[in-house]
Order: sequence, then C-alpha cells, then structure tokens
Amino acid sequence: MLELTLLQKIAVGALPIVLAVTVHEAAHGYVANRFGDSTARMLGRLTLNPIKHIDPIGTIVVPLLMFIFTPFVFGWAKPVPVNPRHLRRPRRDMFLVALAGPVSNLLMAVGWALITLWGLKMGPAMIAEPLALMGQIGIFINIVLAVFNLLPLLPLDGGRMVATVLPPRWAVQYEKSEPWGLPIVVILLLTGVLSAILVPVVAFFIDIFAMVMR
Repeated sequence: MLELTLLQKIAVGALPIVLAVTVHEAAHGYVANRFGDSTARMLGRLTLNPIKHIDPIGTIVVPLLMFIFTPFVFGWAKPVPVNPRHLRRPRRDMFLVALAGPVSNLLMAVGWALITLWGLKMGPAMIAEPLALMGQIGIFINIVLAVFNLLPLLPLDGGRMVATVLPPRWAVQYEKSEPWGLPIVVILLLTGVLSAILVPVVAFFIDIFAMVMR
C-alpha cells in the first residue's frame, strides 16, 4: 500500500475540492442563463474555469484545513449573481437554479466514482493509488457539499428552494433570516449538531456508492 505524505495528500485533494465548489457555482449560472437571466454570463461567470469562481478563503484555505484536521470538508466559491426578476417564471426557475448546485455535486460524485474504479484497476501502485484516492476524495467532498447545501438555511441552496415554495408573504419573512445563516451554521458546527445532521445522510449516500462500485 503506497503511503502518501501530507503534502502529496493535499496535492491529490486539491483538484476535486476546487472543482466541487467552482462547478457548483457555474451550474447556478448555466441554469439561470437557460431561464432568462444573463447576469452571470455578462460578468464572465458562465464558465467552468475555476479561476473565475475561486474565493481564496472559502475555496482553498478552509477546505484544505478541514481536509487535514477534521472528518468533514466543505467550502464555498464566489456566489454566482442571479437576478430573479430576469427569470421567466421567477419562483419556479429560482428553485431550479438553486437545485442545480447540489445536483452538479451529485453528478460529479458519480464521475469521481468512475475515476476511482479506473484507478483501482490500473497499475502500477504509484499511479493507481493516488488516482483512486483523488476519486474517493471527489466522491466524499461532492456528497458532503450536496447534502450541506440542501440544509433549509439561507443563503444555502436549500434555503433558496424553501423561499420559492413558501407563500410570498411567508417567503419575505423567511428571507429576513439570511444575515443569520452563516452564524447559525458556525454554531451548529461548533456544537456538533451539524455533524449529527450530516453524518447519517452522507454515510447513506457513500454506502450507496460503495455498493454500486463493488
């Protein structure tokens, strides 16, 4: 079994981590553009180029530190701007724009699963094992991001989706909670509640991937 150094593990994990958060944001822009809002395209954000989406802290520093020191990894990229007023059917389309991020993560997890299988069947170990590890990290980070972003808290995608299905008067009141979203996430993280919520769901999806990949 090839033992990777910490630096090698960071190098192997960097690509799936960066892609997970940047493709997530690009997906929002692509779907918004499809439904009539060209804001992201006009600002040059309708691209899979990670450089256009990277937030130095949220895309690189936080995920890598969590990858090294914690059992969970998540981060964020620069949010893709979306103007609901430009969407053809604002409430329905905004729901789909928000959903696009988590769906892109699940699709990427499938892609990384295929890479993992390919890596495990390749040789020699100096190539196969790092490739398989990269795929496993890709599966894990994308599942975590998909589940995390579906939490019904603004400004997460789950919160955006909830706001679109609430009656308009309730949605207005619900959207006032957005400034408290990040502090709530931090409190949930520090108290262990976030792990208690995420672990069972993430483990469920990972078990499914493990069964399919056997």
